[in-house]
Amino acid sequence: MKSSALLATTASGSCSLQIPVEKVAHGIVSQALLTAPGLRATLFKFAAGQELSEHTSSARVLIQVISGQCEFSVDGQPNLLLPGQLFHLPPKAAHAVKALDELTLLVIQAMPPKE
Repeated sequence: MKSSALLATTASGSCSLQIPVEKVAHGIVSQALLTAPGLRATLFKFAAGQELSEHTSSARVLIQVISGQCEFSVDGQPNLLLPGQLFHLPPKAAHAVKALDELTLLVIQAMPPKE
């Protein structure tokens, strides 16, 4: 089965950090960049005003703002994230996202090794 991720797990490579859509009129669009055991990189593009309600992840997460601004709340505490910023989210931290304008995020999830 062919992966829908842009990068292969078995070879070196590169890809664009721009989702090939002109504009997201409403909603959220995502594109898997790399899916490998214990690691996932995904690009998300949010229309202005879109939100992800509070949720958790068992993964350790790094969020890089590619463009736009968002309010990224962790345990109810809001953080303003701007282009070029990198945000660390420990496993199981409750978090939510609100796009203040059109927003592109690179999200890297690292899963703990299975014991």
